[in-house]
Order: sequence, then C-alpha cells, then structure tokens
Amino acid sequence: MKKIVLIATFLIGALGYAQQEVKLDVADAIGIRSLEFSYESYISDVNSFGVSALFNLAKQDESFRYNENMMITPYFRHYFTSEAQWNFFGEGFVGINTGKKESIEDSGNYDLKYTDAALGVAVGTKYIADGGLTIDAYVGLGRNLFGSDSPILVPRLGLNVGWRF
Repeated sequence: MKKIVLIATFLIGALGYAQQEVKLDVADAIGIRSLEFSYESYISDVNSFGVSALFNLAKQDESFRYNENMMITPYFRHYFTSEAQWNFFGEGFVGINTGKKESIEDSGNYDLKYTDAALGVAVGTKYIADGGLTIDAYVGLGRNLFGSDSPILVPRLGLNVGWRF
C-alpha cells in the first residue's frame, strides 16, 4: 500500500510541475469538418506525452473525409532541439479508431462498423511564443493492426493552435 501511495504522489507531483498544452487542430476544423482536441505534457525539455481526440462531423457519404468517425490517439514526442521558440520532433502513436465501411463498393450502404488500433509514426515542427501561444504542424502514417473491415492505413496530420501553461 505504501508503494502505491508513493508512486501516485510522485506521478501527481511530476504532472503538477510539468509544462502542459491544450490545442485545437484548426486545419481539420476548417478543411474537413472534424474536431481534434489535444493535450500534451512535457516530462523533460525534449520529451513529452499527450493524447488527441478526433471527432468526425462530416457525413459518411462525403467524398473527402477521414474514414474514422472517432479516434483517440495517445502519443510520445521527442524534440530534436531544445531552442525556446522552434522545435522539430518525431512522434510515435497508437490510434484507437472507429468508423463505418461500405459493405459493397459504390452501394452507399455504410453498414460495416469497425474498431481497430493503429501503430504509427509522425514528424513535425512546433513554434512556441513567449506568451504561451503554440503552433505545431505534423504529418504521419499508422497501420491498423487487428480488424479485417477497417482501412489498412490511418493518417495523422494536423495544424494545431494552442496554449501552454
């Protein structure tokens, strides 16, 4: 019991003193009618972990949209520089995604539901203003691992605007 209390106290203390960010993917919101919110917490000057939640608002039969209706993406980032304003990073992520797929091609019947998990990588850059404004852009690709009805590839791209506190 003492070990659990000690570990919980350490984790709460580490998160309490860490740099944290909340962000919105403006490119997805404007371009393809989906909302993606992100939270990122720094564990050192060059490493962070975070989670993104994507909600697709576009109709299923639109020609240009994400396949996923919802995706939760925990990620780990390593920053290659420790400069104050510009950073380049590499990211590893796991994307837990759900959606619908057409049962017969060009039928318009999206009745095959799927849930899958993708493992992938991304690269990007981040700008951090002195006042706390953050802007990051990234591109990456993941591969779904388990389902036969899910798409093989999962994109990870965005242009986030957020706030560091």
